[in-house]
Amino acid sequence: MSRKTAIVTGGSRGIGRAICLKLAKEGYDIAFSYRSKDDEANEVKSLLEEAGANVFIKKFDVSDSEECSAFVKETNEKFGDIDVLVNNAGITKDNLMIRLGDDDFSDVLDVNLKGSFYMAREVSKLMLRKRKGSIINMSSVVGIMGNAGQVNYSASKAGVIGMTKSLARELAKKNVRVNAVAPGMIETDMTDVLPEEAKKKIADAIPLKEMGKPEDIANAVVFLAGDNSRYITGQVLSVDGGMAI
Repeated sequence: MSRKTAIVTGGSRGIGRAICLKLAKEGYDIAFSYRSKDDEANEVKSLLEEAGANVFIKKFDVSDSEECSAFVKETNEKFGDIDVLVNNAGITKDNLMIRLGDDDFSDVLDVNLKGSFYMAREVSKLMLRKRKGSIINMSSVVGIMGNAGQVNYSASKAGVIGMTKSLARELAKKNVRVNAVAPGMIETDMTDVLPEEAKKKIADAIPLKEMGKPEDIANAVVFLAGDNSRYITGQVLSVDGGMAI
């Protein structure tokens, strides 16, 4: 069988890294973007190649539409096709609303929402031609239920949900599916620095009584990427231990 190709933005660490590794093990060649830390990106590249994947990586900011377009074009030229797009790149600039500066708000929307739009716009052109593909946008539990101190982040992730549903309606007639994954509290570098008492308090507030792992999100992405989800589009899959119930 010929290998399929997946693009993952923000693929060098945390959830993005887990998604890249899981997709590679499922037989995908991988193109991923990253914003900083060349050493982390090159480490992931090596791991993907060890898993048998052909790999293309590029350092850029997804809030730049021209860079997004160039990345998609280069990936298509290298691999000859793009089957899956995972819009995972995201940033946070948390603060209470009265302390949020204009740049704090716009920067988060530029990366999380506009970056996902730029990538989906370019990839969908290719998927429409071949009448098949899967786009998976990373939302968040706070895009569903909100969270104090994350007005900008919540707005960006709620916007991702609205974009997902609208794009799913646009592309369904050409057999291109668009879905979103909404992670809850996931064990990453950001949560590792929290005191144990804080981690326990977070876990106690989750119905399943534990934080999720990056691999939990990767498993959901692989499902939505493949043919086992062929009749699913326009949906938001919450992987949050029950937080948004």
